[in-house]
Order: sequence, then structure tokens, then C-alpha cells
Amino acid sequence: MTITRTLPRLMAGMAILAIVAAACGGGATLAPATTNPTGTPAASSTAAATADPMAALVAAAKAEGALTTIALPRSWCNYGELIDGFTAKYGIPINGLNPDGSSQQEVDAIKANQGSTGPQAPDVIDVGLSFGPQAKADGLIQPYKVSTWDSIPESAKDAEGYWYGDYYGVLAFETNTDVQPAVPADWADLLDPKYKGQVALAGNPVKSNQAISGVWAAAFANGGGGDNAAPGLDFFKQLNDKGNYVPVIGNAATVVGGETPVRITWTYNGLADKDTNAGTVNIEVAVPKTGRFGGMYVQAISAYAPHPNAAKLWMEYLYSDEGQNLWLKGYCNPIRYDDMVKRNAVDAALAAKLPDTSGAFLPTLDQITKATKVITEGWPTVVGVVVPDK
Repeated sequence: MTITRTLPRLMAGMAILAIVAAACGGGATLAPATTNPTGTPAASSTAAATADPMAALVAAAKAEGALTTIALPRSWCNYGELIDGFTAKYGIPINGLNPDGSSQQEVDAIKANQGSTGPQAPDVIDVGLSFGPQAKADGLIQPYKVSTWDSIPESAKDAEGYWYGDYYGVLAFETNTDVQPAVPADWADLLDPKYKGQVALAGNPVKSNQAISGVWAAAFANGGGGDNAAPGLDFFKQLNDKGNYVPVIGNAATVVGGETPVRITWTYNGLADKDTNAGTVNIEVAVPKTGRFGGMYVQAISAYAPHPNAAKLWMEYLYSDEGQNLWLKGYCNPIRYDDMVKRNAVDAALAAKLPDTSGAFLPTLDQITKATKVITEGWPTVVGVVVPDK
């Protein structure tokens, strides 16, 4: 079963309003700001900065000479093209750490490298919504408002500029039909004996935002909802007891290789895998009929970034029309979509390829915080299976 492809309006007007910002107030550095790793002004001409502030930021970023990202697979939201485009445009090489890492591992990498200027210290993170406010509370990220700040919905950003939404997708079933011809159409289908030893989450459900969301999504189709994630744990207990759940981190390689022919993942990941393997492996992606669940990710700059100006320039690139359209090319719904539609800046051909995700639920930050606690604390006892990080 192939998903229906329509031209949905980004649910920013409706669903993004359901995402509640965690903080209020002001105080962020307005774009573009230029500082060196010690926090003092970067070497640049005051006259040049006044004439062209972006030129000053570009110069300061180039002087730093590098950018370190973390947990950005090239196939995720078309990050490969974004990474290559940034380097081609500014001549700044990108050091990518742990491409298959989880949101928690991204935050842990900042904690472990406080004060470090080495190659293992990330400058920027791209994490699930709940991880942004917590990283702010822990003093791990710094504020920065990109030049397109006003076009990011108020409810999808921290008012002080510590974190801001970048894109969202909806959970779907990615199936290698060469191994399993029957593409599941809904959550209940996964309990069928024909899926024995075939179904995986795309992460560790006590650490990964994507995996936690997968468990929560199952709750919606099993008597739960936005304020009741527990039925999702019960569903995965059933799935595990039947032997259908495979306790590994499902990724593109495990789907293609047949280790986990059915993976619960974001629409954009499944569709990217389908494109990448076209002609060699047949992959189909289906958005479930019920329990449609959307998740927003957020960007932030490490408070200890060794390359703070390169980090700010990376944010400017991602939140430009160019960057937003490149995310769209990777089947992600970019956060500035509504503003770009108004200005006729959206690539219509790319937007037309987005799957039909009508009716998808996007949770509030408070709901995410509570559900994350229920799932991460309940998984070891209710489901009772350990998922290795690798």
C-alpha cells in the first residue's frame, strides 16, 4: 500500500498552534552576532558590520574554520544536501558526529564536552521538542534569533531564542515489500502473526524522541491519547509477547537488509529510504489510518560551542528560504512554510510530494513532558525488554 500524496497545507496554522512555547521574555542576541569562543567580539570592522551585518557574521564564521554537528544522518530531512550546500556556499567544512544518535545523546555530548574545543564538542543540536526546554533549563544552550525570526510561529519557539522549531513529520510504517509484501495499514495490523520478528522502532524508547513518539502514537489507536500514553506501552508489550517486536534500533540498513522489514519512523525518513533504494529494494510507506501522530524537532546552539559564529551562520542557512526548501525536498514540513506560501517562496513541486497526513495530532509541550516520563519510566517494567543503543 502506497500512501496517498496530496498537497497538504503545513499544519502550522492549526497544529503548530498546539505546540506551547516553554518560556517567555526577551534577551536573545539578535542576528547576526559575532563572537569568538571566549565570548568577546570577533575581529571585524565596525564599519563593515554596520554596512552589512551578515557579511561580518560570514567573515567571523570563516575565521573559525569549522562547524560540528551531531546526529544528522544525510538521508534525514535531506541533511546531506544541506550540509554540502552550506560548505559549498561558505567554504566551512562540517564535522558530523554520531549520525544515528538520539536526542538524548546529543544533549549528553554537550554535557560531556563543556569547555572542550575538540572535535567531539557539538556546536549545534537538532532534537525532539521536549529536549529543547530541558537543555535551556540545564544551561546547555545559548540564545540566538535568526534574521527570519519573526516568520517562525510564536508557539513553535522559545521567546528568548534558546530553541526554535525547524520541521515536523508524521509517524508511518516503512516496509521492505521484498521481504514482507503486506504493508500494514494500521496499528492493529502489526499484531498479526505474519509480522513475527519483523517490527522495530527507529530508536531506543527510553532515549530516542522518535521511538518515544512511536510508542505514544500506538496509544491513540488503543484507547489512549494526548493525555494518556500508557496504552502505547501495553500495545508494545503485546507486540513483544507475540514475538513481532524486534528490540533493536531500526534504521535504513536494517530495513533494506531485512533484519527489520517493518519500521515505525517519520514519514520523511521512510520516503527518503524509498527514494535512495529505488531500483534495488522495494520500499513502501504508509501513514496509519488511526493514531496519526506528528512530531516537531527544534534547533539550538550549544552554550559551549567551539565555533559559535559558524553555528549562528548554520542557523541562518537552515532558516533561509533556501534551507527551508531543502528540508521540504527531504519530505519534511518546514516551520516557516506558511510565511513562504504567502510570499510565493515555496517550491510547489516539492510540496506536492508531501504525504497526506490529515488529522495528525501534534502534542503540546506539557503533554510531551508527561508522556515522555510515562514511556521512559514504564518501558523497562511494562514491556520489559532492553534496546541496545547500537
